[in-house]
Amino acid sequence: MLASCGHAGTTSASDSAAGQAEEAVASRPAFSADSAYAYLKRQVEFGPRVPNTPAHEAAAAWLASELGRHGAEVTLQKADLKAWDGTILKSTNIFGSFNPQMDDRLLLLAHYDTRPMADQDADPTNHDKAIDGANDGASGVAVLLEAARLIGRDNPGIGIDILFVDSEDYGTDGDDESWALGARYFASNPIKPDYRPSRAVLLDMVGGKGAVFPAEYFSREAAAWLDDQFRAAAVAAGHGDRFPKVYGGAVTDDHVELIKQGIPAIDIIDYRAGEGFNPTWHTMDDNLDNIDPESLRAVGESLVGFIYQGR
Repeated sequence: MLASCGHAGTTSASDSAAGQAEEAVASRPAFSADSAYAYLKRQVEFGPRVPNTPAHEAAAAWLASELGRHGAEVTLQKADLKAWDGTILKSTNIFGSFNPQMDDRLLLLAHYDTRPMADQDADPTNHDKAIDGANDGASGVAVLLEAARLIGRDNPGIGIDILFVDSEDYGTDGDDESWALGARYFASNPIKPDYRPSRAVLLDMVGGKGAVFPAEYFSREAAAWLDDQFRAAAVAAGHGDRFPKVYGGAVTDDHVELIKQGIPAIDIIDYRAGEGFNPTWHTMDDNLDNIDPESLRAVGESLVGFIYQGR
């Protein structure tokens, strides 16, 4: 009896910290997995967003309009980029700024283009077909669009840029320089005079069934402190199981182009040591049937916690 009453009437340091954490989470806007899924579905409805196609052009226009609708200052960065096979890719990086007057910038990015060939599909007859890219492309963009909606409604008071980067997925095996063409152009050609974010977070393939996000090698080497911050936000949001403290592998992705320019950048990606990418990667199965809104929720709530961690 006395022990029970004493426990009920005493607030320990850990209880106080837990209460403060709960208050902090409660003060943040709520990420909607349903909204993120709707953003994902809308992208897929355009068809494969392969550069030089009408679907790609229409999707780019829609993405720019959505960022603007949520209050971002939008800039389009256009470039003709040469692919590994000589194809000239008519590319557009889509850049939206929130609180553009602030010098310290957090860059959030995801690629919106899709793979022009399902070269990992079990059926060889599909190898020359473009994929829907529901996970590989649309999922990261969807989470960032939902984040943009929240930022537009509830200003976090920090400088945030959202970049939908183009021409990431037109590469070929064995040639690391053939990937992430849009990110390379962005990193080498400041979109605004002297633009340089202090840190960057890339989201890639974040909507697959059973998705988990081990630490990516280049991310840890370049910005372990930033990776730690994001994973701490994931734990606080209740998604620590999705972000195990183990290495998943080294992934050549858009963030590497930023790292080359000395920008601390991390990649939140479903890539597992010994298993590789999600089973739908670069196959015709990368479609809406294989998207899990709970994966979108886990990444989205972790990202919101990361963005609003100062509140």
